[in-house]
Amino acid sequence: MSHLFTPLKLRSLTLPNRIVISPMCQYSAVEGRVQPWHHAHLGTLAISGAGMLIVEATAVEPAGRITPGCVGLYDDATEAAMADLVRMLRSVSPIPLALQIGHAGRKASSGRPWEGGRLIPASGGGWTPVAPSATPIGDDEPAPHAMSVAELDALKERFVQATLRADRLGFDAIEVHGAHGYLLHQFLSPIANKRTDQYGGSLENRMRWPLEVFEAMRSAWPAHKPMGMRISATDWRNDLPEGDRWDVPDAIVFSQKCEKIGADWIDVSSGGVSPQQKITIGPGYQVPFAEAVRQQVKIPVIAVGLITEPRQAEEILASGKADMVALARGMLWNPRWPWQAAAELDGTVEAPRQYWRSQPRAHMAIFGQTTFGQR
Repeated sequence: MSHLFTPLKLRSLTLPNRIVISPMCQYSAVEGRVQPWHHAHLGTLAISGAGMLIVEATAVEPAGRITPGCVGLYDDATEAAMADLVRMLRSVSPIPLALQIGHAGRKASSGRPWEGGRLIPASGGGWTPVAPSATPIGDDEPAPHAMSVAELDALKERFVQATLRADRLGFDAIEVHGAHGYLLHQFLSPIANKRTDQYGGSLENRMRWPLEVFEAMRSAWPAHKPMGMRISATDWRNDLPEGDRWDVPDAIVFSQKCEKIGADWIDVSSGGVSPQQKITIGPGYQVPFAEAVRQQVKIPVIAVGLITEPRQAEEILASGKADMVALARGMLWNPRWPWQAAAELDGTVEAPRQYWRSQPRAHMAIFGQTTFGQR
């Protein structure tokens, strides 16, 4: 059996293979509530045969949404809409379901990507973003609101409440969003965090609030269910001195801290906190970050970033660079990517019986037993 199609146990949850569908924002919610588009989009991915499906970044309060079209889980209306989605997904697929929970911080109140993605002012239907410090993303934008300690305590409780709602909804796992320049990453990075209290300054202080949030969520989440953390391993700002940016050594320390307080995986991405980032993009360009983290933690690590070919994914796992691979755009382009991978690597996948007759004769084994009878 290939490494890609070897099961993986995370607490009481067993993934049938090591293919993860990354959370992908769709910017199509209404007042935080998922819509028919989410049913169509995620329904297609749920029958892909992947090992786990992570639902898109979901905000813990309205002000935590990246755009007005982003999903939330912060009141009964957003929970009810998400419940309908979960029921639909459970009815068509046994795929393990995870929810990514986060807060956009100073990147909130943005226009949808196809609307330009710029900050929407309160006068234009947006809101004032919150952040660790009153440090804007760009010089041409107003400063976000710097949260007080009391406000941070209240926001931490909203993360807990979203966690409790996710459990009621029956999600199998949670991924905490600490990457891509959103709120938790803003605390971690000295580019965004200019605080002088216990939550700013040293690496230990900058990690403090993200770790408090994770620990509070882990305590509220059932002990038998896994919870992971997504991180940005680097700010891609090598033009700055080491102490003025977030980079791989810091990400390793943070990952180790997360492991100690109950993280079950680290999902290693990069960038997002600075518009001046200089990213070198190529096939598997973020895999070395995952490998660096994996060498220093004992929990599974997910690699992401232009992983597009089955044999490329297999090599990442076989060589010990990561324990899982996560695909996003590649799954949008080819929602049956796990089927293709199974055909190339002699694996098997869970597929709807209604689709069993679709497999080419040369790959009859990828769905397991597919005997048909017809009068």
